[in-house]
Parts: sequence; C-alpha cells; structure tokens
Amino acid sequence: QVQLAESGGGFVQPGGSLRLSCTASEFTLVYFAIGWFRQAPGKEREGVSCLSSSGGNTYYADSAKGRFAISRDDAENTVYLQMNSLKPEDTAVYYCARHRFCDHYNDYEGMSVFDSWGQGTQVTVSS
Repeated sequence: QVQLAESGGGFVQPGGSLRLSCTASEFTLVYFAIGWFRQAPGKEREGVSCLSSSGGNTYYADSAKGRFAISRDDAENTVYLQMNSLKPEDTAVYYCARHRFCDHYNDYEGMSVFDSWGQGTQVTVSS
C-alpha cells in the first residue's frame, strides 16, 4: 500500500516552533493535493492545512492561520508544515495524506477521500 511518511515531531515548549515533513517514496507529490491533519487524544481527527497540487493554493484551519505555513520542495518530493508560536492545544499526532483536491480537507466526513495516510508524528507542546 502506498503511504506517505511524516517526520519532524517532538517535544517543544509553548511559543516554540517545529517543522514537519511529509515525504513519498513511491509517487510524486506534485500530482496531488497534500493535506496535514491532526488528532489529539479523545478528539476527532481535524484538518490543519492543505496545499493544492499546483502549489499555488494554500488552505488553513482557523486554528492554524497566522502560525502555520505549508510548502513544498519538489526536488525533495516533500511537503512541509512549519509550525510557529505553538500552543499546548496543538499537541496531537500529525498526519499527512493525499487527494486530487483540497476540498473537504477540514471536513471530518469529507476528509475520508484523502488516502495514503502515513503513520503520523507526535507533537507535544508543554512547559
């Protein structure tokens, strides 16, 4: 099964930064929209951000606007999520997944159209 691979999570104090990476070894990311999602303990998975296949459109959940930035390095076949000004409520397992479009990336029912989910990377924000 084709899967994406997330990395870059860790433990950080409030106000700190992390950069998550989403890579693929079996397909080229430029042909897909890539979404970042997260799931905190006891909560539903939620969409955080999405990058269109063209790379020209970015989307952010309200909780991520102004703090997170999604980008892509085509040479590295990697999509990044730069997370700044992290808060304890950002603590979650972060996943990336692909679809043709970013539509429904932050719709709990709709995000099921995304596939190739990775194993996730843990982000913990705590003092």
